[in-house]
Amino acid sequence: MLAFVTSLRHPQNSADYGRVELLLEQTLASVAAQHGDDFVVIVVGNRRPAFELPRRTHFVEVDFPAPAPPTGPRTDRDAFVWDKGTKIGAGLIAAREYSPDYVMIFDADDYVSNRLAAFVASAPPSPGWVVSSGWMYSYTREVAKPINGFNRTCGTSFIMSFDAYQVPNLPEGSTQREIADGFGERLYSVLGAHRHAREWFAEHSFAPVDLPFRGAVYNVDTGENHSGKALSGIAFNAGRALVTEYGLPVRLSAMRRLWNAIGARAIAETLASRLRRLASR
Repeated sequence: MLAFVTSLRHPQNSADYGRVELLLEQTLASVAAQHGDDFVVIVVGNRRPAFELPRRTHFVEVDFPAPAPPTGPRTDRDAFVWDKGTKIGAGLIAAREYSPDYVMIFDADDYVSNRLAAFVASAPPSPGWVVSSGWMYSYTREVAKPINGFNRTCGTSFIMSFDAYQVPNLPEGSTQREIADGFGERLYSVLGAHRHAREWFAEHSFAPVDLPFRGAVYNVDTGENHSGKALSGIAFNAGRALVTEYGLPVRLSAMRRLWNAIGARAIAETLASRLRRLASR
């Protein structure tokens, strides 16, 4: 079984918490669209979502304090890692009840392929897989670009053996400090951060292999991205194949998406980017 685990930012650290919940609802629709039932979804947060959770999805409520003053979605990195890492830790503790073989930690505003659970169920035993190639998607423009080195950019990028996380023997409802102490360095290396997770797993005898398809979508231009990243320039229209596999929540007409992908503004942004790169050489 594959356990998907995610965390929600504290309501105080968002630009619009209603939008945070809308993004979560769309993300969970993507995750729950897996082929088959060999999966479970764990969501950890300070406030139960106002919408009905999709199939096989469970909410774990925590009372962890806000990690930073009410400054919007872009909090200090250390505070962000502490909050996310301890919430993901609480999610892993809760996931034990379902005896998962593998875990995918995902960001609460990204999208995933509907093939993941079936792939994991049929694959030979492995320490895990890394989403080394994926997509970046503009929530505003509804266009996408393929990304290599995806795991360096997006946290929705590892499907690891449950054993790789060495989940401590703590009960559900443990304090934030108990969770942090129980996971130790894993809190900062693989729960709250992802950039160097591949190397960390390899150093601890759980070297993942590349997932053989684009397994996830990094969602940007949402107004709630901690990274503040955006997608500019020429891109792919979010067509039927992408929408179907990843559950992208398109709202614009096909013609508008096409214009956003290859129209005058997209071309101008691409040319400007190339000129900047040439000037910096």
